Amino acid sequence: MSKRAHSLHHVNFATTDVERTKQWYGRVFGLRWIDPQSNTKVLLLTNGNFDIHFTPFPKDRHRTLKPLHFAIEVEDWDGFLQHLDEIGVRHTRTVHRPQNDSKFCYVHDPDGNMIELTYHARLHSQRPQPGG
Repeated sequence: MSKRAHSLHHVNFATTDVERTKQWYGRVFGLRWIDPQSNTKVLLLTNGNFDIHFTPFPKDRHRTLKPLHFAIEVEDWDGFLQHLDEIGVRHTRTVHRPQNDSKFCYVHDPDGNMIELTYHARLHSQRPQPGG
């Protein structure tokens, strides 16, 4: 019997506009909508590796429900920053951590949720390359 956690399945955040959130996360991260097939009003999005859920709340309650941030690992740092620039999503300056050869910066979604973008070179250098 293992007592170790396997992986993070999903996180849930507040949103003030479900459709805007669905469009933004689809455009920025390529997340797809999941039909909850229930009477829930929660927006379910996935990329197949992880899910993000958004619960609609009125604007006056939204600010009281915010976590600090969550992080998404990207596979191609320069390519992803170029993608953000091309679609007009502002990001903070890149910070490099030489101790583990990683990089990070932050973006905000339309509701102001802070998202840390991370890249760990060792993690991606061990992946098989397409066609090889």
